[in-house]
Amino acid sequence: MKRRDFVSRSAQAGVAISLVGLAACKDQSKASGAGEETDANPEAETGPFFTLSLAQWSLHRMIREGGVDPYQFAEKAKAWGFSGLEYVSQLYSKELEAATYSPEAMQRFVDRCNEEAAKHGLKNVLIMIDGQGDLATSEEPARIAAVENHYKWVDAAAAMGCHSIRVNLAGSSDPEAWVPNSVDGLTRLATYAAGKNINVLVENHGGLSSNAALLARVMEQVGMPNCGTLPDFGNFCIRRNDPKDWGSGCAEEYDRYQGVRELMPHAKAVSAKSHDFDASGNETHTDYVKMLQIVKDAGYTGFIGVEYEGSVLGEEAGILATRDLLLKAAKSVS
Repeated sequence: MKRRDFVSRSAQAGVAISLVGLAACKDQSKASGAGEETDANPEAETGPFFTLSLAQWSLHRMIREGGVDPYQFAEKAKAWGFSGLEYVSQLYSKELEAATYSPEAMQRFVDRCNEEAAKHGLKNVLIMIDGQGDLATSEEPARIAAVENHYKWVDAAAAMGCHSIRVNLAGSSDPEAWVPNSVDGLTRLATYAAGKNINVLVENHGGLSSNAALLARVMEQVGMPNCGTLPDFGNFCIRRNDPKDWGSGCAEEYDRYQGVRELMPHAKAVSAKSHDFDASGNETHTDYVKMLQIVKDAGYTGFIGVEYEGSVLGEEAGILATRDLLLKAAKSVS
């Protein structure tokens, strides 16, 4: 189940490898992400061209079903060998909604995340925002309200030292309306975020946002240095056989390699999506060597976030399998 679909339905992992070379929090698209050899990985001669971060959605079952406190995120990410943290807003929604997202509640969220990240020596990278309204709706008052709903998350990201928030572009299925609506919503939000030194990133996350050519067009029309993309290796389903049934299969899918290639010129973060692995540890849906070559060719050296969404492996095993695949594949990239 994708993050956004989870939101819409509910109102909507062992070797520790120590990586160094934390990038500056702003403009991670050009920051150095090289690691170094450690005793836990004695065969590594040089680190990868990127730095590993962990997308919190990889733990959503642990949190939603297993009773893991979302504030244990940094502790677990450190134990699994990650350097950066990518938070997911909806995994904190229970406490925040109960407090109606009050400034005090948001400050408690910020303080606890900062405390845990500092305790474990990790970098807050970004926050993925869901459930705050449709930034691409044709209803202007609703679009403006959605923009303003994101302000508190921009403020939180700034207070946490993140470089970005990730947003969704939902609200219209008509490309002729979606593009200008998206440009308007993003321009409004990025204008506010610029004053906080925060980037506003759009992920290919279903619907028209998974049409990379269209999303790239939106980025070009917005034309703001703090508005960019977060290419995801696997979220390229534009239309499902049954929009109400996630298991119905994809009726229209954008080529993932072409899509990442088209989105990388605007990228300030990258998501390594994974679902299933073969006996050799390769992801069965995505050629990670090919994908990492596209990312490196674009000049990107920032964080790449592990986002395991499979159901065959448990979440911890899936996270570790994805991490290890990224490190292995990086050695084959020229």
